[in-house]
Amino acid sequence: MGTTQLESVPEPKYWHLKTVLSEALDSEFSVGEILPNERELAARFGVARATLRQALEQLELEGRLQRRRGVGTTVAPPRVGVAVDTERHAWPEAAGDAWQSVDCSRAVPPSAIADALATGHEEPVHVVRRSRMSHGQPVAAELLYVPDASVPDLSAIDAPSGPARARAVLRELHRLELEGQDRSVELGSARADDAKELDRLPGAPVLVVTTRFVAQGGTAAISVATYRADTCRLTFGDSGGVEIHHGPHRQAS
Repeated sequence: MGTTQLESVPEPKYWHLKTVLSEALDSEFSVGEILPNERELAARFGVARATLRQALEQLELEGRLQRRRGVGTTVAPPRVGVAVDTERHAWPEAAGDAWQSVDCSRAVPPSAIADALATGHEEPVHVVRRSRMSHGQPVAAELLYVPDASVPDLSAIDAPSGPARARAVLRELHRLELEGQDRSVELGSARADDAKELDRLPGAPVLVVTTRFVAQGGTAAISVATYRADTCRLTFGDSGGVEIHHGPHRQAS
């Protein structure tokens, strides 16, 4: 059998360097320790700085390294264990929901969200902002988009802004009978707002979990939750829930 083109492609330099760096992290560095600067590392391993950056980015994506504002590149601690939506059919802030409501505002959503909600592209919706902490560090930030049609009685509630307004929107949302939800997960890059909230640098790798909540035969709300890729490992079990594990022996809490 002939060799395919894919099999004949040599291993990229940065990938080999990533393996070498990973071994060095295990043998020479401890959790939280700051790595030498790029110039020193490139000289030590005899590679171009562009190759080094690729290897460092891959290690960050795999959760081995963290880039911290004003600090530099440090050895990452083990991934934090958090449970994400163990119940498939539950509104946000149902019993057992570990998210904290931060704020609520009125804003025009991104066009893709507006299309999914069947609202006009210039029509503002309620945007509930929530956050999640685990082991004392921020691990996720969420934007929940709720159209007026899903919370028709909200105007009767005297909660103009802040966490109280967010909770009021969610309480009204709970009045609808949830018919189902679907979820997608993709790798992304942290936007400036998300990066600030998650204590990451803009462009840092993140996992974006988008959930569509279905009620009254249509999309009642859409959640876009952004998780730190260096902190979280998502796994899907037979139950359909999404969980994040600390490690092979520590179940999500």
